[in-house]
Amino acid sequence: MKKRLIWILSAAIALTPLVPTAALASNENVATSIQTQATIASEKAALLTKQYGTTSVQYALIDNGKITVTGQTGLNDVEGKIPLTNETMYGIGSTSKMFTTVAVMKLVDEGKINLDTPLVQYITDFKMIDERYMQITPRMLLNHSSGLQGSSLSSGFLFNDNDTYAHDNLLEQLSTQRLKADPGAFSVYCNDGFTLAEILVERVSGMKFTAFIHQYIIEPLELKHTKTSQDVLDSSKLPGLYYPTFPTQLPNETVNVIGTGGIYSTAEDMVQFSQIFMGREKDILSDSAVLAIEQEEFKKGMWPKEADNLIDYGLGWDSVRLFPFSDYKIKGLSKGGDTILYHASLVVLPEQNMAAAVLSSGGSSSTNELLAHELLLQALKEKGAIKEIKPEKSFGIPVKADMPSDITKYSGFYGATGQQIKVAIKDGELSLSVPSVPAYPEQKYIYTVEGSFVNEVGSSKISIVTEKNGRTYLWNREYATVPGLGQLAISQYVAEKLETQALSKETEDVWEKREGKTYYPVSEKYSSVVYMMNPILKISRTAELKDYFGDKKITGPNTAVSQHQVPGTGSRDSDGFRFYTKEGIEYFESAGSLYVSEDKVIPLYRGKKSTVTVQTDGNARWYSVPQAIAGKKMIVSMPEQGAYAVYDGNGTCVNYTVISGNNEVVLPENGRIVFAGNAGSSFNISLEK
Repeated sequence: MKKRLIWILSAAIALTPLVPTAALASNENVATSIQTQATIASEKAALLTKQYGTTSVQYALIDNGKITVTGQTGLNDVEGKIPLTNETMYGIGSTSKMFTTVAVMKLVDEGKINLDTPLVQYITDFKMIDERYMQITPRMLLNHSSGLQGSSLSSGFLFNDNDTYAHDNLLEQLSTQRLKADPGAFSVYCNDGFTLAEILVERVSGMKFTAFIHQYIIEPLELKHTKTSQDVLDSSKLPGLYYPTFPTQLPNETVNVIGTGGIYSTAEDMVQFSQIFMGREKDILSDSAVLAIEQEEFKKGMWPKEADNLIDYGLGWDSVRLFPFSDYKIKGLSKGGDTILYHASLVVLPEQNMAAAVLSSGGSSSTNELLAHELLLQALKEKGAIKEIKPEKSFGIPVKADMPSDITKYSGFYGATGQQIKVAIKDGELSLSVPSVPAYPEQKYIYTVEGSFVNEVGSSKISIVTEKNGRTYLWNREYATVPGLGQLAISQYVAEKLETQALSKETEDVWEKREGKTYYPVSEKYSSVVYMMNPILKISRTAELKDYFGDKKITGPNTAVSQHQVPGTGSRDSDGFRFYTKEGIEYFESAGSLYVSEDKVIPLYRGKKSTVTVQTDGNARWYSVPQAIAGKKMIVSMPEQGAYAVYDGNGTCVNYTVISGNNEVVLPENGRIVFAGNAGSSFNISLEK
């Protein structure tokens, strides 16, 4: 473990007879400065845990190769027996993508990969039903411009289970998919691209990805507390994980697509890792590789005009011109990561030789990034690199201007992944609403002389842009203020105008029969984190937009496809729905996950004894709780490879045996039960009053 600089300085000050007076004064000033930074860091970290839903947080700042600020705070185990330390390892989620980027660039340095050579020359069994896949290159995987649909993560997030199914089956999943856009047309966040990059590293190097990053990254940098989900993880070295609907501590969350999000680390290890991007670790990457990683890759395809932003892709990086550092003419690089339970942010200022990392259980990568900003800004101010921390920004209170009448033609529905936004433009005002979420408050914007709409408090601005591809977008620029932590700047095309057309009678009749039906996941492994949440999906179309299911265009009786092309994050995870019928029961498949209609959900047997067996297809089995047995205790004799979860009438999970370890539960009124396990697994059920 690295010694803290403050300890070294204290030791130097104690040697008064040997230290010149001027040096002593300088050391005292540095020590005071560092203590000030440490105090502010501690206060801001406490704010995360007290006000912003973070269970525990760990942070570190490195300056010219020295870790100057480090700490942690929050709840660990419920019993309070295991303290949080700087060696507590957190899942870093998508921040893992920077390890993948370094691994690919290591092979580029060695002449084994060319970033612009078609990927099929390295992964010869990579195929899709869309011939454009042959144009995809390694560069496009790293800058998110491959055109892949997004995230084939079935059984990728498991509790205490490092099953590599999601990694092992990716090529098969992709073989049935089409691209959302021409490769290179625009960059939109894509997890599958980085799992493919992980496979690329394995194919070219002949090594497992975990072994590769250990040999070429982790060990050379002496990252003693960095592992993957394929390593042995000591539970006492991991933070306590919690979820709002469960009173107990959760098992560890394992993400088994390592190149996408499956690495565990500490804040101190992460800032040591950041030294690569400052050119301080030349044995790992060449200067040319480091420079390539931070180039403005987002500019190679369709992208909004330059503005303050938290997303401007490089290779791996979420941003290579990060606000607020861009306001100080300082180059900032950032990568965030969010799994269900872990969150991380790494911010690097390569020209300043500084970086900050913030990892957490609970919370979000966004609030973590704001803490990283604060650590860096305070350090820059203390060392005189900036004069002062600039005030928060705004577009100003809008002054209403005369609006050209032809702008009203942009009223209508706009779509992005999982979203359907209704836009109404009238009398110099633009309003946004979400019809599928009636409780979502309507947002109003005022037309201004510059031709954009600004909200009443001046924090958000919307313009309507028709791009060269002929598509029309809502361009949102926003300064999102988080009290006590600072501002995030957002500049994105958030949604694309949806084109409508009447459905054929055959198609409408089929979809009308689905309306209001609920579908249940059956392909997730029994240890899946998905079962902890409310995992069902209900078919519900907007009355005014019957030819869409959410953001997906209904293209036939059994298909719905996302057709929008929104860069940044708007069209991420956009795989469509494909319905089919088997033995009279309807199923649908999307991105490798399989769902079954509520018609397959039958009442649990009312008698005292019964058995549920997972069939040869391995699909989970769902049951409803009949009124006659609601309130009774269900005791289940469990298979070794299996679990069950029970949900109340609101869809809240009240018992999941993987979490609770309890095979007994009082059955809730109007509840649902899912039994999942290996094919042939049997659950022997007893009911008691």
